[in-house]
Amino acid sequence: MTHSRKTPLLSEEHFSAALTRTEKRLLSRLETPHRIQLFLDRLAYGTKTIYRSPLRVLHETTCQCFDGAVFAAAMLQRIGHPALILNLLPNDRDDDHVLALFRQNGHWGALAKSNFSGLRFREPVHRNLRELVMTYFENYYNVHGEKTLRSYTRPLALKGFDLCQWMTRDETMELIAERLDGIRRFSLLTRPMVRKLSPVDERSIRAGLFGANMAGLSNPARKKG
Repeated sequence: MTHSRKTPLLSEEHFSAALTRTEKRLLSRLETPHRIQLFLDRLAYGTKTIYRSPLRVLHETTCQCFDGAVFAAAMLQRIGHPALILNLLPNDRDDDHVLALFRQNGHWGALAKSNFSGLRFREPVHRNLRELVMTYFENYYNVHGEKTLRSYTRPLALKGFDLCQWMTRDETMELIAERLDGIRRFSLLTRPMVRKLSPVDERSIRAGLFGANMAGLSNPARKKG
């Protein structure tokens, strides 16, 4: 006689059970944060905002910043890091940007998927989260060259969504996004600082957009309308 499992399968167990042999071999090579970032960089940047689970990201080889960060957090968990994400928050003329966080020797680093080359990987050399976040400030601008980063959230631990199968269910991505919207935020700039911000020069804009999927960029004029 067989007995039913007393505790539900964790999200990572569901994820592993759904992988093909080829996918398992592929993910076995993602043994460092940097290798996870290189894999993220090779994925196509999606032009439509669809919340894909890590399993769907792997199957479709496509993501945007939110599902890319959740995928990176899942891969970090597989190599022994807690699955943590953090949201960078701009003014109303740009898009949020989500990071997957990790720590080494007490210092913070980050992984991310972005259309902008300067908004991706950070080495684990930052003493605290504000220090890490501020390394994104100069590279966080919209297509009009406006520096837009204004605040960030505290980290969100994805293990709280284990029973919702966050690594395999697209529906759970909506729950994660809602939780990010509601958690504590930390402001970075005062109003006088914002008023005195200088525009980004054209050369830096071109460098930041090198290799970008232009169809996936935020359009401030459209969002304003």
